[in-house]
Parts: sequence; structure tokens; C-alpha cells
Amino acid sequence: MAAIAGLYVYPIKGLDSEHRSTATLRTHGQLHHDRTFTLVDSDTGSIVTAKRRPALHAFRTDYEPETGTLTVTDPDGQRASFSLGDDEGLSAAGDWFDSRLAVSVSMRSDPTGFVDRSDMGPAVVSTATLEAIADWFDSMTVAGARRRLRANIEIEGVPAFWEDRFVGDGAPAFEVGGVRFEGVTPCNRCVVPSRDPDTGEQLPEFRKTFCANRERTFPEWADGDAFDHEYAAMILARAPDISGGETLAVGDGVAVLDEAA
Repeated sequence: MAAIAGLYVYPIKGLDSEHRSTATLRTHGQLHHDRTFTLVDSDTGSIVTAKRRPALHAFRTDYEPETGTLTVTDPDGQRASFSLGDDEGLSAAGDWFDSRLAVSVSMRSDPTGFVDRSDMGPAVVSTATLEAIADWFDSMTVAGARRRLRANIEIEGVPAFWEDRFVGDGAPAFEVGGVRFEGVTPCNRCVVPSRDPDTGEQLPEFRKTFCANRERTFPEWADGDAFDHEYAAMILARAPDISGGETLAVGDGVAVLDEAA
């Protein structure tokens, strides 16, 4: 039976995930606590992530939402904790990262999240998709593929690239935990999935290998016109009928709905 296998939030944009057994939804279906904090370049005001700062891959983070406490370990093993519930804690955390990165940064927060597309909801992938992608690369594990792709909702009990069916003209919707989701767009990938999530080391020929296998295994139920290119995996979805506050849980059943999105 199709069901939620995992719920993942990324409290600090670009850094480690936190696995949740339950998750409350924001508007559009985004998960509460997802990308609530971000590092910002103090000179340009731009968001700092591992996409352009590979050194961030080597930082480990743990965030406790009940207390607002961030614990972070740098590449040298030095560990520190900060309360991100006030300006003082945000400033201290920003200073800590600032002293360890080759760019001046500060830490900012926004309860609505620093997601790339604020009008969309969660990123959705199937466990079988992660297994398929991991199988394309000798050194990649399923856990590694999960950390590289950084989805919010993982669905088990379905075939690889099951999620592709929900984008494109006439695509169906799906229901999870009583919440109706529509697929919006395939998730075109950046350089991050090509890098080891612990070290930032890049896999040789990653994009070439990925695209060749994606083309070879592209499912018959997907709408090819909805994809700009083969370098895409997982989808971005949206829950258009909610106002926020709904809850999803690991184990919730997933049903494909007949009506078009």
C-alpha cells in the first residue's frame, strides 16, 4: 500500500535534514520548520547555501524545534549550540558560521520559510526513485541519495518515478492524510546532488550518467512535455485547498485521485 515513508524538514536552508514522524503544514502544503532559517551574505544580502559554498557540506546540524536550539559541528569537530528563538541567538549563530566560512554571513529567520518557490508546497519523491538513482552510481547508497535530493515527503509502496505522473497537462492529483496535493513541476536539479553530502566531493560524470539513465528509464505514465530536460528528479507539489495547520504522519496512506490537477 502506498504510504508516507518519511517526512523531512531542513531547518537551516542548505544544511542537514531532520526526520519527523508528524509534520504540520503551512499554506500551500509546505512543512512547518522547513527552511525557517538561512545564512545570508552580509555584503550582498544573498542567501548562502552549499550550491555555491561547498564547504557547508562538511557542517553537521541538529535542531530541536521545541526549544529552538541549534547544535552545529564544524569540519574540525568543534561543536556549539545556539538558541535561535531570539535576535541574540541568531546573531551568535551567524558569527559562529562567519568565523568558519570564506564569506561574511549572518543568520536570519522567517516563520514562513526561505523556500525557493514560496507559492508551492513540498518536494515529493518515492523510496523506489531513491533506490533507482542510487543504483546508477557504484558509490551511492539509498541514504546518500535521500540526502542529495532533499525531498520533504517520501512515499513507499509505489514504483520508481511514481511521482512523475502528477505533473503535466491532465495530470491526476493525490491525497495524503486527507490533504489533496497537485503536482506543480518537476524538480530540475542543481550541482548539489552530484556532491557527497558529507564532504562535498563531486562524483565524476554525475550529470551525464544521471541524464542517460533518466532517459532510459523514463516511465510511460509521465508526460515528457512537462520536463525541460532529463536532469530532473522528484516533483514540487502544492495543496491548494488548505489554510495551514493540517497534519501529516509517517504511515498515512496515499491515494491517486481521478480528477485532473
